[in-house]
Formats: sequence, structure tokens, C-alpha cells
Amino acid sequence: MAIPTLTPKSTTSKVTLTSTGSTGDVVSALPYGIYSSNVNFVSGASDQVAYVFKKLGGDILDIELTNGNIYAAYEESVLEYSYLVNIHQAKNSLGDLLGNTTASFDQDGEISSGVLSGSNIELRYPKFTFQYSQRAADGMATEANVGGNLSLYSASFATTSSVQDYDLQEIISSSFAGFDGADTIAKRKITIRDVYFVTRRAQWRFYAFYGGLNVIGNMSSYGQYADDSTFEVIPTWQNKLQAINYEDSIKTRISNYSYELHNNKLRLYPIPSGLSDEIIWVRFSVEKDAWDEYSDRRRGATGINNMNTLPFVNVPYSNINSIGKQWIRRFALSLCKEILGQVRSKFGAIPIPGESVNLNGGDLITQAKAEQEALREELKTVLDELTYAKLAERDAAIAETAAKTQNFVPLPIFVG
Repeated sequence: MAIPTLTPKSTTSKVTLTSTGSTGDVVSALPYGIYSSNVNFVSGASDQVAYVFKKLGGDILDIELTNGNIYAAYEESVLEYSYLVNIHQAKNSLGDLLGNTTASFDQDGEISSGVLSGSNIELRYPKFTFQYSQRAADGMATEANVGGNLSLYSASFATTSSVQDYDLQEIISSSFAGFDGADTIAKRKITIRDVYFVTRRAQWRFYAFYGGLNVIGNMSSYGQYADDSTFEVIPTWQNKLQAINYEDSIKTRISNYSYELHNNKLRLYPIPSGLSDEIIWVRFSVEKDAWDEYSDRRRGATGINNMNTLPFVNVPYSNINSIGKQWIRRFALSLCKEILGQVRSKFGAIPIPGESVNLNGGDLITQAKAEQEALREELKTVLDELTYAKLAERDAAIAETAAKTQNFVPLPIFVG
């Protein structure tokens, strides 16, 4: 039987990569189109076609890819580069940006709303504010009662004759009835920060700081004199010191009470006699969840809390230099090689009369995966060597080396 003569409609593959791309076809082929408005990106994606065609031997053997595959791979490469660079910058600046303003993001990772829209924070060099260290210091200052990040409130109550114990939680809750936040104070535990008793101001005038009659106190530097025999012009600094010491004196010398505090139960010593309506004051804070904001201040609890809320958008294509663009070209080539491997893996071999053609799809996928991982590690390694901490170490090493070098320079001998 005679072998039939085949008359195919085409002697070339239905899908074959062309030797050059077309800028007019780029935008419609992009999956995301994040950089579609940038003419330089469109030109770069178009040029990538010729690069892939030459690197994969398209002028020798057909490459079963479309130009659209190349454009999509180029876009993915730019986004991958942006991803790795933004992670690097997050490592650099997160500690200084905690609690700062964040934003809302759309499906492409671009800022959709917020005061930082269009400001390209990912391209800026931040101030070193040590936000996390400051937040930790605020917590310690709060416990040491020397400031911190808690709002302090004050309340007072009158002592009752023959009553020694007082429930401060109950007293404060009733005292703040109708106050903004009273419901919170009533339901949450309060922390007593200070308890004090204030004497009547008439006693200050009568006894003065030294507790004597008609005595002018000028501290201990040059003595005391009765004002009916000696008159002095008191320096301003002494008045300031006296004002400070008045307050301390009231707490230590003139106060009528001492106290014990157990679980916000106050016990006064001695037991109030009821001879006068004496007032006890307390300062306290209200326990709040760590992520709650105070109504009278903002501590950044609703701002940046981690890498996921940093207002970093995709790195603009125009701000990627030649180093980054070469990495993008190489990564896009490996993505194209992976796509080609996936296509060729659909058929292990193509039968032809008397023989078959084996395809290298598996090998292409393996090579592509290895190249992509190597490129990622290369970029990560370089970026890790360029963190702010590493740059500071390098500057310190250079300064130390320069100082050692200067030690070898002989001192000049001056001849008069």
C-alpha cells in the first residue's frame, strides 16, 4: 500500500514566539496591569520578548510561547522585585514606624484611602524614632509612677468617724457617676497610684515650712533670723525650693494619717475621730486593653502594628535602577522557561513517522525553579548586607581602620 502524501495547511506551529514584541499589545496581555500606565514599563516588557527569544534559541527551534506570556512574566518579575525590596525596607524601618498612620489598600496593594495616599512611603528614608523602645520605656515609667502612657485620674472622699477601712473601687465608681467613661471605671479594675492627705492652707501660713512662728527660712546655707530683728531679700531660687518642700513637708511632717493598701481596700491610721471633715485624695489609672486608645490622646494603637500594615505600595517602575531592571530581566526569563516547561510537559513525546520527538519540559521546569530560587537568594543576600544596621557596622569598621592607619603617620617635628 502506498504511503499517502500529506498536505498540511501549515508547516509551522500554531503558537510560536515571535522574535520581537509590540508595545501596542502589552497592556491588554497583563494580568494585573499595575504598571500599564508607565510607558517605560511597556517598552521594557516589549523588549523582553527579543531577550527570551534569543536566550531560548527561538531562531533555531520554535518556542511554544505567546508574546502575552512574556509580558505577564515581566510584570510578575517587577512585582517580585518590589516584594523583596519592600520586605527589606520593612526590616529597616518597622521599629521606627510602629504606631504611625497606616492606610487602606486595594486588590493590587496600592493605597486606596488614607492621608498617606500618593506619598510613596516605601521610597523614603525614615527618622529614627525608636518607637518600640519608647513604648517599652513608657510601660516601665507607668509602673514606676514617673509618667508613662496611662491617663491618671483623681478622686477624693471624706473620712467617716470610727471607720478605718474604705473600698476605693466602690468610692471611685460612685464618684465618677455621669462622668465620661464612668461605665468603664465601674466595670474595670483600677490601679491606685497615690494616696495623700492635704492640710488646710491656713496651717501653711501659720507654721510655714519650718514649723515655727515668725521665722524666715533661708534653708541651711546662712542661718535663720527672726523677722523682727533682721530683714532679708530672699532670692528667687529659695522661694522655688520652699514651694517644692512645702508639698513634701505636708506629706511627711504635717500629715495626720498613714495608710495600708490591699487590693484597693484602704486602711487609715489612726482611726478617724470625726472631729473634722478631713478629705483623702487618691490618684488612679484604669486598666484598659493594650490595644485600646484613650479618648483624650492617641498612642498609635490603631496605627502600624507590623509589616502587614506598613503603607508600602508596589515600588514604582520609574524608581527601579539598572541593577533592579537587570534582575527583573533574568527573573522574567526564568519564569518564561518555567511556562515553556509546563507547556512541553503536557506531551512526553511527539510521534512522527518511524520515530518520536522527546520534549524537555521536565528539565526546563527544574532549571527554572532553581534559577528563580537562586535569584531570590542573591537579591536577599545583597539587601541583608545593606540594612541600616549593617551600614552602621561598616562605617564603624572604616572609622576604626582609618584611626589605626593614622597611628602609623609620624608626628611632624616643629622647627622654630
